[in-house]
Amino acid sequence: MTTTSSRRRAAFRELVNARRGLLLPGAFNAMSARVAADLGFEALYITGAGVTNMSLGMPDLGFIGLAEVAEHTTRIRDAVDLPLVVDADTGFGNALNVRHTIRTLERAGADAVQLEDQVMPKKCGHFAGKGVISTNEMVGKIHAAVDAREDENFQIIARTDACAVEGFDAAIERANKFVEAGADILFIEAIETQEQIASLNKLVNAPQLINIVIGGKTPVTGRDELQRLGFSLVLYANAALQSAVRGMQTALGALKEHGRLDEDPTIVALFAERQRLVNKPLFDELDRKYAAE
Repeated sequence: MTTTSSRRRAAFRELVNARRGLLLPGAFNAMSARVAADLGFEALYITGAGVTNMSLGMPDLGFIGLAEVAEHTTRIRDAVDLPLVVDADTGFGNALNVRHTIRTLERAGADAVQLEDQVMPKKCGHFAGKGVISTNEMVGKIHAAVDAREDENFQIIARTDACAVEGFDAAIERANKFVEAGADILFIEAIETQEQIASLNKLVNAPQLINIVIGGKTPVTGRDELQRLGFSLVLYANAALQSAVRGMQTALGALKEHGRLDEDPTIVALFAERQRLVNKPLFDELDRKYAAE
């Protein structure tokens, strides 16, 4: 029997294989996911940095674990119907831990999971001082991930951070070995030049994700140009997070300065808009439907 999740995953695989530079915004909770879905984005990325920053108020240095990622995935899956790519960091351990991670996140509602080749505890890909595990160890993790999935359209994204550690050529060599191991999508993190961006799809024969970190190491490049170059996914993992932080600073700064905050749509979302985004009319209808006679 074909389920809703299997149809969604098959459709997402088709989007990835089309290599049309699909914009992939990051979500750090269910509300940010609803905002992105309401704006018409076709898929979402559950960002480990965003969950860490917004839930713990801490930097992206490996402080969250599988249980927290799975809980956020479940909540966001309940809030939106879009394909979900989940950042699972290093897989939270060795190949056996990766197996458990994939099984857990697939059940939680993920449609693709990203695994990286950093040593534990990992760091944000645009921080200094990263380390990477051996290529062979990461290949074993990818094999475990591929074997663990139940749905063949559940995609494995293999990320390498080797560019900053061992150089661009070493990262390309790793990426091609990750493809041979069964990764569906490649993600070469923290590339630093336009020349490198332009060469990636010539050097690695697999769908690729590019991560545009606002203020990070990779040059900001327009979606149209990235589509022309053959990228499948254009990730803005923390655009929503950074804009949310700025919005809070603006609104709370105005409250602190003036001692009041009116319903000004240039500063805050209107009350009615907030209720629309959380689908309050649906719950009002359900309340009436199930009310006692």
